[in-house]
Amino acid sequence: MKPDGMTFGGIVIAAVAILGGQALEGGHIGSIIQPTAALIVLGGTLGACMISYTPTEIFGSVKAIKHVFFQEAHDPEELVAKLLGFAKKARKDGLISLEADAEEAEDPFMEKALWLAVDGTPPDLVRDTLETLITTEEDAGHRVAKVWETAGGYCPTVGILGAVLGLIHVMENLDNPAALGPGIAVAFVATIYGVGSANIFFLPMANKLKLVDGAETRRREMVLSAVLAILSGDNVRLVEEKIRAILPLSSTPKKAEEAAA
Repeated sequence: MKPDGMTFGGIVIAAVAILGGQALEGGHIGSIIQPTAALIVLGGTLGACMISYTPTEIFGSVKAIKHVFFQEAHDPEELVAKLLGFAKKARKDGLISLEADAEEAEDPFMEKALWLAVDGTPPDLVRDTLETLITTEEDAGHRVAKVWETAGGYCPTVGILGAVLGLIHVMENLDNPAALGPGIAVAFVATIYGVGSANIFFLPMANKLKLVDGAETRRREMVLSAVLAILSGDNVRLVEEKIRAILPLSSTPKKAEEAAA
């Protein structure tokens, strides 16, 4: 896995813009550092999410954070080349020749697809089985992203709740006018935490996880398309056309063609 430059760059730009704007307005970083407000916002958001989801989904969403900051080193052209290699081998030596590739496959989905082909499973059953697996994995990925999306929805509201609690405390001390200004400022820090966390972290994280899940779904669809084409006895060029129909239009075919040759 390699660091996701867009994620780290986005965080840096957002932090510099917000804190820099605060400094230009004459504010101080210390004035927005309030542990109590952070406790109310983050704790309240966590509690709301725990009510909304199961432990499996909560822990799964936490584990998925690594996919926001680090990318899997998946090159779609390498996958195209590998699938075309399978097609070429099967066309030349028969489906049984893919048995070694099935044993060596690191991707569980590819392994399952190759074993179904090697075992002589009817194409319709292969399609149904693999499409079910794709749907199941895609749904799991969506649920993980949905947890962070939900957190992004709760966070601003909990921030407003924190601000109201702070204002209540201020109103209880109206006999001390000198403390009103600082007290009101502290109260609104919770709103900053709520809105900031939602729009800089939680919602963007949900979007990135959706993109990661979408890319993984495309990889599985490419494998499914290739295996079905191989079972149909299609030539290598037709197999490639079917695979590339799933790829973004910006994908270049040269690398795959050279690797499969």
